[in-house]
Amino acid sequence: MSIRFRLVVGLGNPTTKYEKTRHNAGFWFVDELASSYGVPFREDRRFEGLVATSELENESVLLLKPMTFMNRSGQSVAALARYYKIGVEQILVAHDELDFAPGVARLKCGGGHGGHNGLRDLIDKLGAAGFCRIRIGIGHPGNRDDVVPYVLGKPGSDERESIDRAIFRVIELFPAILQGDLGAVTSCLHNDSRIGAS
Repeated sequence: MSIRFRLVVGLGNPTTKYEKTRHNAGFWFVDELASSYGVPFREDRRFEGLVATSELENESVLLLKPMTFMNRSGQSVAALARYYKIGVEQILVAHDELDFAPGVARLKCGGGHGGHNGLRDLIDKLGAAGFCRIRIGIGHPGNRDDVVPYVLGKPGSDERESIDRAIFRVIELFPAILQGDLGAVTSCLHNDSRIGAS
């Protein structure tokens, strides 16, 4: 079966200062995905990011970690997509999601940016919002004014364990995601008790 996605993007901020912060959940996802398929990331200055190339499920798929900082993520993604002639609908983006508790992951295609600066820039630079998203729950601080320090803060060990559990479950389902069986994946992520809190 032909694959649905040719580019998988993880959103986050570069440098060791941010690598363990909640806003980097998208980086955590693509790091685990690359590890599970045994492919290394390499710097590619053309795209201002780290790129891994792999044959996933017998199809060529690119993994990307933009090194432009979150609010300029679209610059990196759009450059790579143009170069490889990858359509918006062939892009899958993993990112942190305030609306879901740690341990919850959801799959969504299209929609707005919901205040997420990385998604906002992607939509702006790609000129469309039709890409699909893996939304990795990190929880909400409860007060809108606390969001920035919260997402740029480190989760506690229990939180991180829950987030990692959700990431691992999505990776288990990744062959079905690549093949475009999104309805089944959505159902699994919604109903699977291993995901944790809803």
